[in-house]
Amino acid sequence: MKSADVNPSERELDVLKVLWELGESKVRDVHEALNAQQKTAFTTVQTLLRIMAEKGLVKHRAVGRVLYYSPKHTIEQVSSRFLNRVFDGSLDKLVLNMLQAEDVSTDEMRELERLIAKARSAKKKAKD
Repeated sequence: MKSADVNPSERELDVLKVLWELGESKVRDVHEALNAQQKTAFTTVQTLLRIMAEKGLVKHRAVGRVLYYSPKHTIEQVSSRFLNRVFDGSLDKLVLNMLQAEDVSTDEMRELERLIAKARSAKKKAKD
């Protein structure tokens, strides 16, 4: 089974978020981060990471007896896949859906506009 064909569970997404934030991490590091959010047993995190490796969601390397885990895909790759699968690649549909689904303040909208302007400027510079 290819990792691109696997949809991570909610708990697996929690682990991926930790790995995207921390980078390559030991089980203990992931456990500490998850435990700060919600009480989680060390062995649960260990088992979850092993299953995620079998599914192809994470990869690991051994240094002695310690395993270091990292996500197989970046958050950008996963976001792009979500956009393509759920919104047929239509970014405007995604943004409109989120704006309608969430109670977005005017300050948050201004921040979005600022981020869009920044991205537009960066794209323009990259073309020049």
